[in-house]
Amino acid sequence: MFERDFDSESDSRRERVRFWLTIGVGAILVGVVVALVLLVTRANDNYDRSLGWQAHSLEVISQTRSLDAALARSEAALGRFAVGLQKEDGRVFQQQWGLAQQYLALLRRNVRDNPKAAGLVKQLTTELDRRGAQLGDAALSANYRQTIAAISKYNAAGHDAALVRIDRLLTELIRNERALLTERNRIAAADRDNLSQAILLFSLLGAAAAVIAIAATFSLIRAEGERRLARREQLAESDRATQLEAAVGDRTAELAQANLALRNEMTERAVAEDQLRQAQKMEAVGQLTGGIAHDFNNMLAVVVGGLELAQRWLVEAPDKAQRHIHNALDGANRAADLTRRLLAFARSEPARPEMMVVDDSIAAFAELIERTIGDRIALTLDLRTPGLAAWLDRQQFENALLNLAVNARDAMEGHGSLTIRTVRDEEDQPAALAVQVIDTGCGMSPEVLARVFDPFYTTKPAGQGTGLGMSQVFAFCRQSDGEVQIQSTEGQGTSVAMLLPVVQQPQALPPEIAASPVTASETASEALHILVVEDDPRVLTATVEAVEELGHRAVACGDPRDAEALVEKHGFDLILSDVLMPDLTGPELVAGLKQRWPALAVLFVTGFAGDASEVASFGDHDVLRKPFTLTQLEQAIRRSSDPRPTEKIAAFG
Repeated sequence: MFERDFDSESDSRRERVRFWLTIGVGAILVGVVVALVLLVTRANDNYDRSLGWQAHSLEVISQTRSLDAALARSEAALGRFAVGLQKEDGRVFQQQWGLAQQYLALLRRNVRDNPKAAGLVKQLTTELDRRGAQLGDAALSANYRQTIAAISKYNAAGHDAALVRIDRLLTELIRNERALLTERNRIAAADRDNLSQAILLFSLLGAAAAVIAIAATFSLIRAEGERRLARREQLAESDRATQLEAAVGDRTAELAQANLALRNEMTERAVAEDQLRQAQKMEAVGQLTGGIAHDFNNMLAVVVGGLELAQRWLVEAPDKAQRHIHNALDGANRAADLTRRLLAFARSEPARPEMMVVDDSIAAFAELIERTIGDRIALTLDLRTPGLAAWLDRQQFENALLNLAVNARDAMEGHGSLTIRTVRDEEDQPAALAVQVIDTGCGMSPEVLARVFDPFYTTKPAGQGTGLGMSQVFAFCRQSDGEVQIQSTEGQGTSVAMLLPVVQQPQALPPEIAASPVTASETASEALHILVVEDDPRVLTATVEAVEELGHRAVACGDPRDAEALVEKHGFDLILSDVLMPDLTGPELVAGLKQRWPALAVLFVTGFAGDASEVASFGDHDVLRKPFTLTQLEQAIRRSSDPRPTEKIAAFG
């Protein structure tokens, strides 16, 4: 009995121990389960976060590659636009440049949490803004059909150091993201291992709980099943990571191949564009050289022949010698006019506009047109805009009119009818008038008509034209705030219309100064003491003699560095200075003299006045262009020696 009680007590004690042991083990298992659940959840979150950072790095690399590709396509489109002047290429350039800006904005947003990458993107933004300004300038020149300027600017942009800096920044940004991607891959692998270990521990705990809760056999089977499931999940995760790494490698290889292809295409296009520019340059030089040599030889023949005949008849027949001298002077003036046309075409000589009545100017110029086109062509003036004035450069207007007349003469092969007509709009206060030059020649084909305003393009045989005539007409109209229109039909003739803005109140037109010869007696009462500064000895001698012929006292100065000492020694009423000299330019010389003698009068004399944007270097002083006549020199000296007005009137519209 005592043994049964002892056994019962032992059993009860064992049952209590088993109960509390079960409770304790259960509590421990619950705690472990909760801890493992938290561990698994954290490991899973870390792994998802690592995958997200991997995707983020891949997105940054992809956006950087896309930005590089968009920049390459935009610059390639601009190159085609600069060469071909096709508006479609200009639109492609704008579209690709805008796409590059979008990729740049995405990059800026995606790397804002990375100080190093954000700094690189900030530098890249600055470089792209500068690059955009350069390429936009080239695109603007191409948009205004300034082919040479557009190609020059595009070529300068292609050799700019900013291109290397942009490429370096893109490469550094990709290298930085690749380093981050490598580190993030390592962290992802570590998180994946932690997750696998947590899952394995959780599975083991589940198996243990199943063993305690259910029969051992069933618990072992379940534990085995759970272990197999864990292994399958682990293998699946491993396969997914492997596939992701393979996809990243394939995409990186594709991007590298695409980048290499784009660079090769850019290199090939650059080589082709260089070859095309060289060919066009040589063709233009050949056409220009032949035409200019032909025109200058004709003018020099007139000058040399006239002077030789004048020398022969100077004693026996002074009147005949005077006529030959006049012919030689006319040839020299035509040569000077040709150089001025070339400078105006190249935009190296500023316009000198004045208010002029168009019909009166055409009527006065008609005699020269008749002599130019010959007796077999009938010239008809149909002037319907009496009293209407325009603000034009008279010489450029006459040159444009003469160019159109010469082209009409050549199209009619010396026989036909040429009509110069002026018409106005129907408004009470007309805003524009048209100067039409109409011929009955052979007309132009659509192919020729499409290129008629191209510089150096000519259908005339080599040596008979420079291809600058119609380009000069186009440049004159654009410079005068007008436009030019042309209509032509093969076999019927051509009509060219210059549309020019009308200036109101033509009665305000200042009277022209009569171009009568000036003698020394007329200016003796106003004789000035003039310092002539010129580095060319022959030009210096001729200028000094011309000044003395006008009745002034002249002192020659062949070195601009000696001018200040001469002014201090003698004192002068006027400084007559050349502009381009080897040691010291005319504006630099005058700037130094003005510091000591602010009231000193100045007259610049030059054969090349530069672009209109350089007028500021001359201040408010007059500029006399070589070659000049005694009348022009006397008028320039008179204007320069007069007191300067308090307000300067703009010389350019």
